[in-house]
Amino acid sequence: MRILRIKVGDLERTAIRLPQGLLTVRALGEAAGRSWPEELPALLETGALADIGAWLSTERGTRAAASLPPLEPVGYESALLIRRPRKVWGIGFNYLSEEQEQDREKWESEEPVGFMKPDTSLIGPNDPIVLPAGVGRVQAEAELAIVIGAVCRDVSEAEAYRCVAGFAAAIDVTAADVHARNPRFLTRAKSYDTFCSLGAELITPDELGDIGRLTVTTALNGEARHSLPVSSMIYRPWRAVAYHSRFMTLLPGDIILTGTPGAVPIADGDRIECRIDGFAPLANPVRERE
Repeated sequence: MRILRIKVGDLERTAIRLPQGLLTVRALGEAAGRSWPEELPALLETGALADIGAWLSTERGTRAAASLPPLEPVGYESALLIRRPRKVWGIGFNYLSEEQEQDREKWESEEPVGFMKPDTSLIGPNDPIVLPAGVGRVQAEAELAIVIGAVCRDVSEAEAYRCVAGFAAAIDVTAADVHARNPRFLTRAKSYDTFCSLGAELITPDELGDIGRLTVTTALNGEARHSLPVSSMIYRPWRAVAYHSRFMTLLPGDIILTGTPGAVPIADGDRIECRIDGFAPLANPVRERE
C-alpha cells in the first residue's frame, strides 16, 4: 500500500493511493462500515492499517472502494507523515563507497554511529528549512526512513520485517560547524527546528519489493549530487531494525533514518531534494531566519 498524509483545506487527513486515485481513510471507513483512526501512529498501534489492507483485498472492499470518487489533485496538498513520533533515531556513516565495498566484512564488524532528533525538528514537504543565525555551515542529506509498525524488542534480522510499517523519504540537516567543534555535539547539531524533513508518503515493504535495489539521491537545486543503492548500506534496513531493537523498544510510528549517500552544503535560496526510486521526490526550500 501507499499511505499519504495530506492537507484538505485546514484539515489533515490520511489517505490510501488506489488504482483510481487517492481516497481518505475516513471515506474508506464509511464505505466499510468501520471507524478507523486517521492519525498514522494510531492506525499502526490499533492494527487498523492492516485491517484496511485486508478489507481492500476482498471482492466487497474492492467494489466499494472503486465506487468512491477519488480526491482531485488540486484539492489537497502533501503534509508531514507523522508529527509526533516517540523517537527519531539516526544512523551515521552507513554507506560504503565502491572502494570500501572490497572490505565489507571489516566495515560490518563496526558498530553504527547513532544520534537522536527531537520531533520539534520535523517538517514536511515544501516546508522551509530555516538556517539558525550564527551556527556557520549547514549541510543536508537525503535518506531512506524506516517507519516502525509494531512493538519491536530484541528481534532477529530475519524477524525485523514484521516490525516495519514501511519506508519514507527524508532529509536530515546538520549544523556542520557545531559538530566540527566537538564530535560529542552531534545530537545538538542535528536538533535545531526544521532540521528533519519527512515525506508525506509511506510505502509498505510488499509494495517496494527488493529494498536493496532502491537508489537514494541527494539533489541540490535540481542537480543530483550523491547517489548510492540501499545495498551499499552497512546496516541495511532489516539489520538496522534488529540491531537497534537490542537496546531500545521500538514503537509504532518510530522513525529510523538510515544514513545518506552524501551531504551537501545548503544556503539561503537553495532547494534540497531527496530522490528515491518509486517515491515522490521530497523537496524543501532553504531560508535564513528572519
